[in-house]
Parts: sequence; C-alpha cells; structure tokens
Amino acid sequence: MQIHILTIFPASFEAITKEGMVARAIKRKILDLKIHNLRDWTTDNYQSVDDHPYGGGAGMVMKIEPIYKALKDIKAGLKGTAKVVLTSAKGVTYEQATAVNLSKIDNLIIICGHYEGVDERVSQALVDMEVSIGNYVLSGGEMPAMVITDSIARLLPGVLGNPDSLQSESHNEKGVKEYPQYTKPEIFMLDDGKELKVPSILLSGDHAKINAWREENKQRD
Repeated sequence: MQIHILTIFPASFEAITKEGMVARAIKRKILDLKIHNLRDWTTDNYQSVDDHPYGGGAGMVMKIEPIYKALKDIKAGLKGTAKVVLTSAKGVTYEQATAVNLSKIDNLIIICGHYEGVDERVSQALVDMEVSIGNYVLSGGEMPAMVITDSIARLLPGVLGNPDSLQSESHNEKGVKEYPQYTKPEIFMLDDGKELKVPSILLSGDHAKINAWREENKQRD
C-alpha cells in the first residue's frame, strides 16, 4: 500500500518513520509512505500556501491551487484504487471501521489542513472524505495524519507479529472495547501494603471459562 501525505511540515513525520508500527511496515516493504511538501506546488517567491479569507475574519485559509496541482501530479503516478482524505476539525469522526476500509485500498492521499482552515472548494471537489480524530482543535493536520497512518499500517497483512491480536482489539465491534489484560507478577504490592491481584479465573487454565470472562468483561458503550 502507498500512503501519500501532503503537508507544509514534512519534517514532522520523521518520528513515525523511524520507530514503531509504521516504521516496521516501511522496513518490511508492506507500506510505501511518501511525504510531500505542499510548497513545492506553489508559484510565487514566498511559496505561499494560504491567503486572507474572503469576507474578512481572523486567520488565514489554505489555498486550493497548490493542493489541486499536487493532487494532480501525485495521482498521475498511482496504480490501483485511491482515495483522498482531508484532515479537518469539522470532518466526520475517524473510527476503526474507517481504518479497516482504508487499509484495503492501494493508495491513500492525506491532506494536512492548517491555519484557519482550507478553502471549502477542496472539500467540495477534490477529496473523498473529510475526517477529524476527535472533538477538539489542533494546530494542524500533521498529527491526525500520523494517527490515520498508524491505524492503517498495523492492519496491513504482515505488519503485526501476531495477526490474531487484531481480532480482540477495542473498536473492532462498534461500541465495544477490549477486555482487561494482565501479566506477571501475579500479585503486585503497593507501598501502602495493598495487593493488586490478577483475577483468579485467568490463572485457572480453563480456556472456556477464560473466554467467557473476557467476553463478559468487555466494555460496552
């Protein structure tokens, strides 16, 4: 799979390309992550990607022209299925089901929003989906783009060491979160003398009872 990220801060993506699940996917040649500097598609000496909003108001708005040119060039080199996603505080909430669907396509282009927003004509004519990773405002779309990339990379076949771990994860069923997990030691003592114990059922060796306990202890909205 190829993921193309269109941003004005390309260096900010170094963290996910050097460590973690995305880095593993890249190293195993399962994911081809390409970071593009939007300013490469500007035409003025200042490499301007934004301008004042029509009608007045605070802040600056990202222009449609460099985004359009960038998408045109990137798409020209793609093979297979492709979708374009814009990160935006007013987009639909990004969910696990969305990650699963996007992991099945050949190419994903993520546009990182910035400033006061993006010219609405980008949403109207150039993208397939406008998404938000939560009901809060960030300085830009770079962190949401990293979140989206990570959530997709770990779903690609061959990335996780044990693919079975995907089956019981939180949010695979809508409104359902994973059951509690424990590991050694069996008893952990706090400084005040309080003992924190692993539930005895998990130590029983009875897999039928353990599975029933795990199903019962999943968190449901």
